[in-house]
Amino acid sequence: MNANELREARTALVDSMTRFARTEIAPHVGAWDAAGEFPRALYRRAAELGFLGIGYPEEYGGTPAPWALRLPMWRALCRHGTSGGVQASLFSHNIGLPPVVLLASEDVRRDVVPPVLAGEQIAALAITEPGGGSDVAQLKTTARREGDTYVVNGEKIFITSGMRADWITVAVRTSEARGASGISLLLVPGDSAGLSRTRLDKMGWLCSDTAQLRFDGVRVPARYLLGAEGQGFKAIMANFNGERLGLAAGAIGYAEACYDEALAWAQQRQSFGQALVQHQVIRHKLVDMRQRICASAAWMEDLAARADAGEVGGDWVAEVCTLKNQATQTLQFCADAGVQILGGMGFMRGTVCERIYREVKVVTIGGGTEEIMKELAARQWGIV
Repeated sequence: MNANELREARTALVDSMTRFARTEIAPHVGAWDAAGEFPRALYRRAAELGFLGIGYPEEYGGTPAPWALRLPMWRALCRHGTSGGVQASLFSHNIGLPPVVLLASEDVRRDVVPPVLAGEQIAALAITEPGGGSDVAQLKTTARREGDTYVVNGEKIFITSGMRADWITVAVRTSEARGASGISLLLVPGDSAGLSRTRLDKMGWLCSDTAQLRFDGVRVPARYLLGAEGQGFKAIMANFNGERLGLAAGAIGYAEACYDEALAWAQQRQSFGQALVQHQVIRHKLVDMRQRICASAAWMEDLAARADAGEVGGDWVAEVCTLKNQATQTLQFCADAGVQILGGMGFMRGTVCERIYREVKVVTIGGGTEEIMKELAARQWGIV
């Protein structure tokens, strides 16, 4: 794909996602938040428009696409759909499915991937446990081999799409080895006996089902092992890169949504006989918001272009981690500034800035906390 073709494809994809987000998501977000879920039919609609399959192989119903297409699409979804809850659950397959595509047998891939990309089934990822979050190497959920099955025992928490996922990619410990060397990935069918789910209440992402999962003697066919035993940790770390890039793109989109609403409000709201935007302190806040958005977006575009061209070096993880921090810090700044510009209305349910303000912290935590991102970058850049 040459530069002109890429530009045209990007414009078409972003325009299509923008229409979808504005007409089929944004008008319903308030009601969906109140209900605590969005209709499952939205998965099928997103699949019909080709969004769920972006970045996946054609033979499974997907559409291969570079980062230069995927990231702008997610950015547009978040800017115009303005709901982290919808985005997180509707695209939870983007963290649950890649290990299946990369590591599962061909038979398992053909059983699992097409229905998910068609919006008929839902995929999720289960890594975090009640006793530990960022320290993945110390997870305690076990999978003991018994003949042609694995017997899984343990718990997972904060699992996006955990209540209604049909397939769950689960990090398990398959040996007595401590640390990363004993970790494997196992695909668990959602209807497995012994799997129980408890819905969690959250500060934001209200329409995204988030669950605690309990595995009590769950028997999983051995063919659902993803890759080799003991190789799960490496796959998990590689999977994080895609998740963090997606989170960065989404953060930029949400920051833009805050800017859009704050600018519109400042232009029409009267204060002391003139529009808010005529007051220097307000327009300077808007400039500060725009400055951070442009800087974060430029970094994301550059990293995407270099990744697509195969030009990323040994500091790829460091760049992804710090981009994620840059983008989420931009979001945090813009959400705060947006609420401040809206004043009392910024504290009211129903405004974009209010919703996004409540959703900021989960984006700075999910996919790796800000502190962990800095630590990973420091190690890769040789600072420590």
